[in-house]
Amino acid sequence: MSTAPDAVSVLRDPATIRARCGQVFAAALAGRTSHFALDMTRLADCARFVARVMDDAYPDGRVPFHARWRHFVCGGTDRWAPVAALLAGRSPIERLRAAFDLAIVSVLLDAGAGGAWRYRAVDGAVLTRSEGLAVASLEMFAAGMFSADPRDPLRADAAALAALDAAALARGFQAGETNPLIGLEGRAELLRRLGATILDSAPRFAGLGRIGGLADVLVGGAPDGKLHAAGILQALLEALGPIWPARVVVAGIGLGDVGRHPAARAGDGTDGLVPFHKLSQWLAYSLIEPLQAHGLEVTALDALTGLPEYRNGGLFVDTGVIVPRHADVLARAHEATSELVVEWRALTVCLLDRVAAAIRAARGLDAVSLPLAKVLEGGTWAAGRRIAREKRPDGRPPIAVISDGTVF
Repeated sequence: MSTAPDAVSVLRDPATIRARCGQVFAAALAGRTSHFALDMTRLADCARFVARVMDDAYPDGRVPFHARWRHFVCGGTDRWAPVAALLAGRSPIERLRAAFDLAIVSVLLDAGAGGAWRYRAVDGAVLTRSEGLAVASLEMFAAGMFSADPRDPLRADAAALAALDAAALARGFQAGETNPLIGLEGRAELLRRLGATILDSAPRFAGLGRIGGLADVLVGGAPDGKLHAAGILQALLEALGPIWPARVVVAGIGLGDVGRHPAARAGDGTDGLVPFHKLSQWLAYSLIEPLQAHGLEVTALDALTGLPEYRNGGLFVDTGVIVPRHADVLARAHEATSELVVEWRALTVCLLDRVAAAIRAARGLDAVSLPLAKVLEGGTWAAGRRIAREKRPDGRPPIAVISDGTVF
């Protein structure tokens, strides 16, 4: 029987994500799930489709990681480059802190935007969805919106985050009645909780009073210059744990992105619980490149899992691998914490591993040369977006999810 602290550690381990999702997957294969069936005969075609999308985007085979940095480059313009140039004269650790400041804030603001929202960048480009949210957050960062020091705008300080309100965030996102952005208050509340958490848990942020202090903690924990990818996730879950809504609580600790499904059995206090930690894992992926640029080696990338969000999950529904069992699945929107969405997400995690394995096998590659982080980018996320546009004029995912901005 797991003790409460052990249970929290178990549910923060990416190995548990795979194991619990695997239980749901096995139940679906056996016909024992309520909302979705699996048609594994369609998986090979899905993998080939993903491979074609990957080749279209990266014909030279040099696929980058699935990270927030990709969204700062859109329409042929690298909008991060001029901001990075402003940091060029600073010390390596200060550049790393700034990259952490931006990446973490930007990922936390990246819940779904909805189909109606638009953002006009400073160069006049009109952007939507993930690219629009990314560029908006980058431009807010560059303008000093998250800094408590007017003399140093390129940072994200606890004091500024803790005082952020939805109205200020709406102005930054150019959102309003005629340009609605879903989950705006949820995003603002998430950043306020982040600010409070940094102040309340100073050692987890090296006592610097800013998000970037987490960079010092990770670098200090790698005296040999090596960081295990799962260790990055663990540090993020420990440091950022208090910011997430307490949907599931164990030993008084809110676990964040953890759902419930009857197929997930453990025989202890974690019975029925399925962890995902989607945003935290995407954060981990997004911190790899800054850490590498700082000179650290990040190992065991595939310890992290695929990201169970609406593009990856939508890919498998739209290609017929995941098959709805009843009409209600597609007919209405579902709460992010519902059993139906948890089931969909669990199947997505397992299928992403299988697509990655199929593509590697077809190309004679291994997980080191083609890690899951590259398959996601190359890749499943882009393929999910492409097929959604082919099947629905507005490009929306096949399943609608009601989200407060802290899951999707």
